[in-house]
Amino acid sequence: MLDAEECERARVGRNRLYDGRFFSGVRTTKIYCRPVCPVRPAKAANVTFYPSAAAAEAAGFRPCLRCRPEAAPFSPAWNGSLTTVERAMRLIVDGALDEANVTTLAERLGVGPRHLTRLFQKHLGASPVQIAQTTRVQRAKRLLDETDLPISDIAMQAGFGSLRRFNTVFAAVYRRPPSEVRRVGKRGD
Repeated sequence: MLDAEECERARVGRNRLYDGRFFSGVRTTKIYCRPVCPVRPAKAANVTFYPSAAAAEAAGFRPCLRCRPEAAPFSPAWNGSLTTVERAMRLIVDGALDEANVTTLAERLGVGPRHLTRLFQKHLGASPVQIAQTTRVQRAKRLLDETDLPISDIAMQAGFGSLRRFNTVFAAVYRRPPSEVRRVGKRGD
């Protein structure tokens, strides 16, 4: 944590280098701000400093509507829509689209399915369904290489709904069926 004098200088000077590193709470208004807040600075005697927005809120302050502390650097909102895509990716890797659809995933994230698809295209160049399919195929390839499970079990563990769908998608990606990939891997070719 920075010392109070340094924080006060940064707050009064609206120093952008300190944005997101601390938050100032004004006791008279019960509002907390970023160091770059455009409002007239409060008297130093009425200000306390906090290392995070959460600490300021825990002390009973509410966020400023002008500087929007939730959008400070290092907060999830600072990353913007990328944060939503990253959360969706974690859910997809954990199998969120193995049993459900994009609409269900979007609802979990608090956005619409079309918006989620646009965000994926913008940040990853592929749709959520394409990302999920690639994740499943990669999971299946790992299981083919590392286990002796029957191919039907691999298909189910990788998240495919049926053996037929697994064979079709796998062959489209690797240009050969899973059994041939396993045979080639066993021979070491």
